Amino acid sequence: MFFDGYGYHGRSFEQTYRCYPASFIDKPQLENGDKIIMPPSALDRLASLHIDYPMLFELRNTSTERVSHCGVLEFIAEEGMIYMPYWMMENLFLQEGDTVTVKNVTLPKGKYVKLQPHTKDFLDISNPKAILETTLRNFSCLTTGDSIMVAYNNKKYYIDIVETKPSNAISIIETDCEVDFAPPLDYKEPERAAPSRPSKAPAEVEEAAAEVEPKFNPFTGGARRLDGKPLKQQPPPSSSGSSDKQVDVTNGGKKSAAGASSSQNSSRQSQGKLVFGSNANRAPEKQKEPVKEEPPKKEEPKFQAFSGKKYSLRG
Repeated sequence: MFFDGYGYHGRSFEQTYRCYPASFIDKPQLENGDKIIMPPSALDRLASLHIDYPMLFELRNTSTERVSHCGVLEFIAEEGMIYMPYWMMENLFLQEGDTVTVKNVTLPKGKYVKLQPHTKDFLDISNPKAILETTLRNFSCLTTGDSIMVAYNNKKYYIDIVETKPSNAISIIETDCEVDFAPPLDYKEPERAAPSRPSKAPAEVEEAAAEVEPKFNPFTGGARRLDGKPLKQQPPPSSSGSSDKQVDVTNGGKKSAAGASSSQNSSRQSQGKLVFGSNANRAPEKQKEPVKEEPPKKEEPKFQAFSGKKYSLRG
């Protein structure tokens, strides 16, 4: 008989038993390792054989051909029965009272094992490697494809054995074994953000902002008096174009009063420019027609306070 290239030495031990979980024998510490409890007759048979120590066994479910490996803790079970951790029964698809074949084997010492937690919660532990190292001290061997249980802080964590070297089943007793972790089964890679489009050049952004934002003109609103009286004079508009027109209007009024002697100077002032020095060769420009003054508007009645009718509370 061979298991992955490694043979069984001497006359092998092979026996069929009915299996039950550790809770049936009131030994909860059995769940924290991979050891089983066998009957005393198995010890008598093993002692008469030339077997290698520590004792390691192959567990096989003949109905499903599932195989796992374990060690032995005690020989105190009833004849024809063995007790094993419940997580081991789950790996072998065994129910309470099902039959399982037990055979002694010799496994090579492990050099490498790759583990994969079922959930990300195991990686949230402060020091998962230290917890795993402490838990594996209760194990004798590891088999590829099994799921072991790690109990920590009143919580159970299940870990898959993804790969073992140099064989599919290895002994981890008194050996230096390299441990590697695969991403948890429920791990999802973060989605990559879509690359953003290149933004416009700073010069283009400034030009667009200059076009959109209106220029600030202070004091462009209408004026009102607090007493309600109408304004006699309207405030001059604040824009530069209107101020130039107002200068032209006032200059035109002065031209009409000064006469023909100041016609050249008034023609220069009518353009809204200041000219220094004389320019006799400059052709005289036509004078602008004087602005017609609008007739004064009728004044609105002034506001009079307390001008309403009076009433008596007595009626």
